[in-house]
Amino acid sequence: MTNVSMAGESYISGTVIHIIFRNEENGYTVLLVKVQEASEDCQEKKVTAVGHFPVIETDERYRFEGQFKEHPRFGRQYHVQTFQKELPTEREAFIQYLASDRFPGIGEKTAEKMVDTFGENVITIILDNKEKLQKIKGLNEKTRQKIYEAMLENQGMERAMTMLTQYGFGMDLAVKIYHAYRETTFDVIQETPYKLVWDVEGIGFVKADRLGRSMGIGRDDPERLKAGLLYVLYEKTMQGGHVYVPHEYLLEEAGALLSGEDFQVGTDMLQPPLLHLIEEDQMVEEEQRVYLPSLYFAEKGFVTKIKHMTAVEEMDVSYSEADFLKALGETEEEFNIEYAEHQKEAIRQALSSQLMILTGGPGTGKTTVIRAIVQMFSKLHEFSLDRTQYKKDEPFPVLLAAPTGRAAKRMKESTGLEASTIHKLLGYSGEGEEDVFEKDEDEPLEGKLLVVDEVSMVDMWLANQLFRSIPEGMQVILVGDEDQLPSVGPGQVLTDLMDSGTVPVTALSVVYRQAEGSSIIQLAHSIKQGTLPPDLPAAYEDRRFFPCSRDNAADLIEQVCAGAFKKGYPPMDIQVLAPMYKGPAGVHELNRRLQQLFNPPESKSRKVTFGDAVYSKGDVILQLVNNPEEQVYNGDRGMVEAIFEAKETVDNQMQIVLSFEGKEVTYSRQDLNQIMLAYCSSIHKAQGSEFPIVVAPVLMSYRRMLKRNLLYTAVTRARDYLIIAGEERAIRFAIENDSKDERYTMLKEKLTENEESEEGEDT
Repeated sequence: MTNVSMAGESYISGTVIHIIFRNEENGYTVLLVKVQEASEDCQEKKVTAVGHFPVIETDERYRFEGQFKEHPRFGRQYHVQTFQKELPTEREAFIQYLASDRFPGIGEKTAEKMVDTFGENVITIILDNKEKLQKIKGLNEKTRQKIYEAMLENQGMERAMTMLTQYGFGMDLAVKIYHAYRETTFDVIQETPYKLVWDVEGIGFVKADRLGRSMGIGRDDPERLKAGLLYVLYEKTMQGGHVYVPHEYLLEEAGALLSGEDFQVGTDMLQPPLLHLIEEDQMVEEEQRVYLPSLYFAEKGFVTKIKHMTAVEEMDVSYSEADFLKALGETEEEFNIEYAEHQKEAIRQALSSQLMILTGGPGTGKTTVIRAIVQMFSKLHEFSLDRTQYKKDEPFPVLLAAPTGRAAKRMKESTGLEASTIHKLLGYSGEGEEDVFEKDEDEPLEGKLLVVDEVSMVDMWLANQLFRSIPEGMQVILVGDEDQLPSVGPGQVLTDLMDSGTVPVTALSVVYRQAEGSSIIQLAHSIKQGTLPPDLPAAYEDRRFFPCSRDNAADLIEQVCAGAFKKGYPPMDIQVLAPMYKGPAGVHELNRRLQQLFNPPESKSRKVTFGDAVYSKGDVILQLVNNPEEQVYNGDRGMVEAIFEAKETVDNQMQIVLSFEGKEVTYSRQDLNQIMLAYCSSIHKAQGSEFPIVVAPVLMSYRRMLKRNLLYTAVTRARDYLIIAGEERAIRFAIENDSKDERYTMLKEKLTENEESEEGEDT
C-alpha cells in the first residue's frame, strides 16, 4: 500500500478512533473510523476499515480510498487501497472542536451553521448573549441551555483547540495540553514544544517532534537531540523496567528515533548533548551506565540501607528458647493449628532477623506464617494487638502494608489487623517532580515490626522510599512470590534481593490448600514447575478450560460472563484478564463488549464520554494513577455511582462520583484520564489482587506476551473459580517460555560487591 492518495470514486475522510487489531510484522490493521466526509457509497457514521498501514495513529484524520466488501463474519468493511493523512484547516478544526463531545447537542451540521453564522468568535459571542443561539435553527430551549453551559465550562480554550488540532493533535490531547499550560499554552508550543513529552500524558516524542518541526526547530538542534535522548531513557525505564541503560545502547536507540529517511543522527552527534544532559543533572552516568538521577540515587540509597540492616546476621533477642516455645504453643492453641517444622523455622527466622524475606507460591501458608509471626512477636515483646488499648496518637507496634489497596485489604482480612498501601503508610501526597512523602529518615515510621506483602510489585523508587523511612531497630519482613511478574516500574527488587544472598530467605514450598481440593492451586504449581497438567480439559468444581480461537474468543468470554451474571455474581466479582490491550480479544474490545452485557448505556440514562469510553452509573472502573488527595491509588477498582450535569453543580462543571471500596470520590470530566473501564483488565494491572471469578483468555495471537510468569500471575488471581478460554498450544507455549525480560539493574551487584572484593583480598 502507498501512503499517497490517488484519485478514486470511493473515499472516506475521518478520524481513527480505535485500532481494533494490528499485526506489527506486516502492518495489517483493522481500524474504527469516525466518518467526517465520504462518497455516496458510505452512509455510516462509523466504519471498520482494513488494510496494510506502515504507520497509523488514533485521534488523527486520514483520507482512505478503496471499496466496501462484505465479510462473512464481521460484516461490511472498507478495504483500503490508498491513504493519506489530513490536517484540518482552521475552519475545519473549529468545527471539529464544536462538534466534539464537549458540547452536547452540537453535531457537525450544527457546528458548521454556528461557524458560518457567527465566525470563529462564536463562543465569545454566545457567552456575551446566549439568546444569539436562537438564530441556529433546529435547537430547542433545553439544547441551547446545554450548549451555553458547555461553552461556559470550556471558555478560553477555543483558540488553543483550533491551533492544536491544525497541528495534528486529536481533541482529547488538545484538551490535555490546554489544561497543562492554560494561558501559557501558546508560549510553550512555540518556544519549548518538547516539554509536552514530559508534561502531558499521551504525547510521545513523535507528536512533539512533529510540532517542533512545524515551529522551525532543526533536525540537528541540540534541544531536539537532548529531548530524544531523555525520551529514550524515560521509555526504557518506565516501559522496559530498566533502572539504567548502557551508554552505547542509549545512543543507538536515540539515533534510531531521531533519524529519518533523508537524515541520519549518528552516535557521534549525540555525544555532546548527552554530556550536556549529565552536566545539567538531568542524567547520571556511572561506568558507562546512564541513569535518571532519581533512579541512580534510589538504587544507591537502597543498597546502603540494606547493607546497614544486614550487617549483623542475627539480632540479639531478649527472649529465651523456652519463651519462644511457650509463645508458639499458646499461638497454636489460640489459632487451633499445629505448625509444621519448616513453618516453625520460618517463624523463628523472622523473629530473630532484622530483615527477612518470606516467599512461596499460592497455598503454601504464607498468610498462616505471617499471622503466627505477628501473634508471637506481640507475646515475646509483651504488647497488645488490641487497638482499643492504645491512645489516639499512640503508635501501634505492628505495621502491615502492601503496594495496592486490594492487597492491603486481603492482609487486613487474613490478620485481623489494620493494613494500608505503602503510599498511604508513607504519607504520599504528590506525583512526578512533586513527589512528597511525609515519612523519611528525618521523620521515620513508628513501630516495632513491619510486614510488607506482594513485594514483587515494589519498584526501585518505592523500595528506596520505604526503607529510608525504617527506623533503627525496626524488624522487617518482606513477603512475596518471585514467580509472579516483576514490578511495572523500574527494577526487580525482590528477585535481586533474593539472588544477592545478602538477606535471609525462607521459602515455603509445601502446598496445603492443594490438600483441601483446590485445582486452581494444583494448576498454578504445575505452571510454576513448567508442566502442562494432562487434566487441563477436565471440569472441576473450581476450574474449567474452554477451547476457542482468536476469532471466537470474545463471543465465548461474553457467554461465560453472562452465565456467571445470571447465577447472581455481580460484575465486581467477575474479572476478565487479558495480556494485551489491542486486538479482537484485547482489553479494549472485551471491555466494550462486557459493558454492553453488564451495563449497557441506555438512551435516557446519564452518561459521560471521554475518548473512546462512555461511562454511566454502575460501570466498573480502574484507577490508573495515584491520587493521594483522594487516597485512591493506581490499581484500585471501583464503580461509577452517579453523574451530575454542569447545571446541577456549584462550579458549573460536570461531576462523576466514583466509589472505591465504599469510599466516594468526585471527579470532574477532565479527571477521567485517571480511569478506564475494568470489566477486563491487563494481567499486570491485576497484580496484588484476588477475585472470586477470573476469566483468562490465552491465545497464540498474544504470542509476544505469553510467558510462564504471566500465565502464573493470571491463574493465581482466581480465588474461587478460574475459567481459561483459549488454545491449548498457547498455554503450552506460555508454560515452556520461562524467559524473563532482561532488566538493567545493578542492585544485586552492588549488594555483593564488598563481599566479592573481600574474597579477592583473601586469595
